[in-house]
Amino acid sequence: MNTSLPDNQQFKKKYAKHLKHLELAGYQPKTIEAYARGVRRIGNYFDAKLDNLSQDQLLDYFHDLLQSHSWNTVKLDLYGLQFFYTHVLQKTWDHIPLIKKPKAKRIPDILTINQANQLFAETKIMDYKVFFFTIYSMGLRLSEGINLKVGDIDSDHMRVHIRNAKGNKDRLVPMPRKTLRVLKQFWLARRHPEFIFPNRKRGVKNAHLVDRPLERGGIQVAMKKVVDQMGLKKKISCHSLRHSYATHLLNAGVDIIELQNILGHVSLLTTARYTHLTIANHDNAYKKINSIIDAVDINWGGAK
Repeated sequence: MNTSLPDNQQFKKKYAKHLKHLELAGYQPKTIEAYARGVRRIGNYFDAKLDNLSQDQLLDYFHDLLQSHSWNTVKLDLYGLQFFYTHVLQKTWDHIPLIKKPKAKRIPDILTINQANQLFAETKIMDYKVFFFTIYSMGLRLSEGINLKVGDIDSDHMRVHIRNAKGNKDRLVPMPRKTLRVLKQFWLARRHPEFIFPNRKRGVKNAHLVDRPLERGGIQVAMKKVVDQMGLKKKISCHSLRHSYATHLLNAGVDIIELQNILGHVSLLTTARYTHLTIANHDNAYKKINSIIDAVDINWGGAK
């Protein structure tokens, strides 16, 4: 289905208003784009006429959408349209009775500590090597690693301030000694005044001149390349490093409540899913984290 902006002036005005309302509502950029993309797609489907759609028309649209897209896309388009109706059209939203098929509960693939070591060693580009190590050693989401700033590093208290994370929430994450050491060395070679991971487009020597951080797509491509080189049969992505971190900490005896705070989970049930691999209960997370990260070899030589 077409997700370009419909060539209709009235629709474009309402679409612009939609974007403003989304920004004022405080949504994350990814959510804004998802909701906006849904409205563009629906606009093309109905020839830019969204003011008086019947429930039957909407059921037809979502049924057709499901034939070629995931349930997650259906959900996001529905939420985007609901926001458009209530904030732009200022109309009462009639619930659309979508019935989602039961979601399969799958166990995420994780890396062992030895496999994580191998992944870091086989990542030849230093920007990606340090990035992968950093998000693993602190259990960060991909976007959290990309958005790390120099001012977020608190070396006095050995922690990192994760800002505006999922759900627009901040949290403080323990920073292992090795992570601080690696990040210091990495920053000294680039000296960007803001970004920990500056964009690679101008090389190491001119990294301090770029105006944006590493690109998500480049990171993901690098991860896939390394996983393929390792010959892993598991489905490993950048987020797998966060899963691996959580499971390794539980296995080492970190208390599940402490792990919930470190990962930034709203619900303990989200954190508890990692107990499918190990069940352990202990305190003093900082010592446990360092005992794990100290097992990682960071003598990477002069890889660029």
